[in-house]
Amino acid sequence: MTAPLPVEALRAEVESGAIDTVVVGIVDMQGRLQGKRFHARHFIDEVLANGTEGCNYLLAVDVDMNTVDGYAMSSWSTGYGDFAMVPDLATLRRVPWQPGSAMLLADLKWFDGTEVAPSPRQILRRALGRLAEHGLTAYAGTELEFVVYRDSYEDAWRGGYRDLTPANLYNNDYSLLGTARVEPLLRRIRTEMAGAGLVPESAKGECNLGQHEIAFRYDQALACADHHVIYKNGAKEIAAQEGMALTFMAKPNAREGNSCHIHFSLRSTVDGSFAMVDGQGMSALGRNVLAGLLASMRELTLLYAPNVNSYKRYQPGSFAPTAVRWGRDNRTCALRLVGHSPASTRVENRVPGGDVNPYLALAGMVAGALHGIEADLALEDEYDGDAYRDGAAPRVPANLRDAAELWESSALARTAFGDGVVEHYANNARVELAAFDAAVTDWELYRGFERM
Repeated sequence: MTAPLPVEALRAEVESGAIDTVVVGIVDMQGRLQGKRFHARHFIDEVLANGTEGCNYLLAVDVDMNTVDGYAMSSWSTGYGDFAMVPDLATLRRVPWQPGSAMLLADLKWFDGTEVAPSPRQILRRALGRLAEHGLTAYAGTELEFVVYRDSYEDAWRGGYRDLTPANLYNNDYSLLGTARVEPLLRRIRTEMAGAGLVPESAKGECNLGQHEIAFRYDQALACADHHVIYKNGAKEIAAQEGMALTFMAKPNAREGNSCHIHFSLRSTVDGSFAMVDGQGMSALGRNVLAGLLASMRELTLLYAPNVNSYKRYQPGSFAPTAVRWGRDNRTCALRLVGHSPASTRVENRVPGGDVNPYLALAGMVAGALHGIEADLALEDEYDGDAYRDGAAPRVPANLRDAAELWESSALARTAFGDGVVEHYANNARVELAAFDAAVTDWELYRGFERM
């Protein structure tokens, strides 16, 4: 991974005054960036060599940052101490949407030098390390959809997220006229992400009102996940600066949800060759990989769909999958094999939504691929037709409770990630479920306030 901003260039820009702020971010369980903004001179003089620290509750709170019970690594009984935030200089980059700013990501370690096992970035690093033992490296691209509103985030909050004005008032899938309506925002995001070292490819309209997608070039899996979280956080910041709001939540309303299709392929670490294809088409290893992804899908769905809302996407005829099947260029299946040449052949995982944590999802795909390779799993026949109508297919779990039970009881997950990680993310699901079960929803009020 090449640094978009070399350290010596940062030193020069700090000296000249062009950069006065350096943001250090870590990735939390929800795939959000948390961290600190440093005066650039202090970062150069101290943080660059020594790192910084943060409260370890950052990997043990709910979405609202409330302290919750059930985590072994962080609690009131252990005092909510710190962990070390170790800057990864390979991620150093300018932040064009914040004047005078640079940023980089940090890895999490305990002060004895051991890694913080539940850290999403460390989970993916370990999975990629296991893959490297097989002489393979993973490449990936994530396709994030979002819905744009002409309301500010503050106005949306104060209004209870009701009666928002979408940037487009009808289906704008592939519509150039529709994307033109919001092109000033889309252009800012594309060009400023390019200035941060990402490689934008295109923007297009989607089906929901105000729904759009900006695609970026694929990369090695860790870099892909890093770019995903930087883009997602930055796009929200840019929208806020424009007085608008955008959401990546999986199902923001009753129309089409926000997907995050993940494109995934493997290459040899020896010669860079495409490991999932050979002269006859899909290679034996490629067939193992698809078989492993299918076999592990239900047990690892928690990594692809981490929230209560995630499961609202999985509706027949919605372009979100319900059947755990694979097909060639078949958008009704959970796994879609795509590509018109050996170099472009890849599998698209259509299960994740826009709320996915990319590090956990990619770690799950690596674990599934390794399961298929190590067990030499045979691949079932491709599905040809409408997989929504396949009554014999295994199903994507219908809700978070089912997915969490499959995850917690999975021998595959415990082998791939360790008991501590499995328990950590099972507890995260329990916390989410308890909060949802205690909530009184608008649906209940409308159905029951007068008529029950």
